[in-house]
Amino acid sequence: MGRAARATRGGICWRLFLAGCLFLETSSQNFGQTQFLCTSVPKDMDICAATLQNSVPGDNLKSSVMQLRETVLQQKETIMNQKETIRELTSKLARCESQSGEPGARRKDAAAAGGAKNTMGDVSRGPAETLAQLSQTLQSLKQRLENLEQYSRSNNSVQANSLKDLLQSRIDELEKQVLSRVNTIEENRHGLRNETEQRGRVESTLTSLHQRISDLEKGQRENRPLDKFQLTFPLRTNYMYAKVKRSLPEMYALTVCMWLKSNASPGVGTPLSYAVPGQANELVLIEWGNNPMELLVNDKVAKLPFLINDGKWHHICVTWTTRDGVWEAFQDGVKRGSGENLAPYHPIKPQGLLILGQEQDMLGGGFDATQAFVGDLANLHIWDRKLTVGEIYNLATCSSKAQVGNVFAWMETSLDIYGGASKWTFEACRQLN
Repeated sequence: MGRAARATRGGICWRLFLAGCLFLETSSQNFGQTQFLCTSVPKDMDICAATLQNSVPGDNLKSSVMQLRETVLQQKETIMNQKETIRELTSKLARCESQSGEPGARRKDAAAAGGAKNTMGDVSRGPAETLAQLSQTLQSLKQRLENLEQYSRSNNSVQANSLKDLLQSRIDELEKQVLSRVNTIEENRHGLRNETEQRGRVESTLTSLHQRISDLEKGQRENRPLDKFQLTFPLRTNYMYAKVKRSLPEMYALTVCMWLKSNASPGVGTPLSYAVPGQANELVLIEWGNNPMELLVNDKVAKLPFLINDGKWHHICVTWTTRDGVWEAFQDGVKRGSGENLAPYHPIKPQGLLILGQEQDMLGGGFDATQAFVGDLANLHIWDRKLTVGEIYNLATCSSKAQVGNVFAWMETSLDIYGGASKWTFEACRQLN
């Protein structure tokens, strides 16, 4: 063999020797101590092919390492999926607890001047729906655990078996929690049924009492004009109210006037609430909590400078126009305040429901006792225009020139009353205070 051929073959062997050392050094990091093996190569055989043939055991070992690494990655992915499922189920259990803890609660946010007042309660999901979702989640988790068990049996992975035991323990714990929540919800249902039955008995008693009072008043009513009466709301409840039989029309301006008497604290409540489909606060007068009385138009708020909870009769009027949202407030015939930008260019919508004595959180219902009106109310009139200062003064002083509302006029035949609210004879300016 010539010098050049020997040099070439020597260079190749030297490179193979370095590659083998690198591979064995890498392998030794994962498989402990190693040893160098020398293998004879036939003289006429290609040295690279011989090297590849002799490296089969190393390749098998490398292939095993890659398979093991892939198994570990798959197990890691499975663990992450199961952790995500556990977090999801825990979150659903927490929501179930919060929903069953306060089944009828509504959060009421105090509104700033010129801002929005949201008194619409969130509709919570029922216990049956919540439990059905929890059951589906548990079933899904069990199915994924079974898949993991099959995978662990096929791969004989100790790590998968450990994960299976952990998840099985977690499922058992969650099933116990669900069962506990089912029992609690059933107890709450039973309590709610008792509360509903008790409320029904109270309303029935109040309605019966109201009927007896109406019979006693019958003689008075036959001899008095239909507009000479007052509504009395003696208690702060969520079932005592009056309903106007007709809806309001579409209006681009309005005036609302009435007589009020109340010493309720904190706040006299809600004398008037008009709701339409999609908007429970289309037109509202409310004094709730320690806030001043507010006028709401399309759920936008203006604070009114009224002082009326002194147990005396007061005449109040509010006017509003859609142009620039300009409003004015009058107490006892005197202008007390004004403003603008209250739901500008929004007309009062028709096809709604006008309620006296309660604030509607949904069309015709969703009453909250803390917002109920307590006191006496009379001579409510509504116009589809802005009254002048002189016209409002005539109303407050019972002038013979006083007008009646062209949209709603105070008449006994225009109202239905519920829950024990009562009617009494009233004639403005003759029996005040």
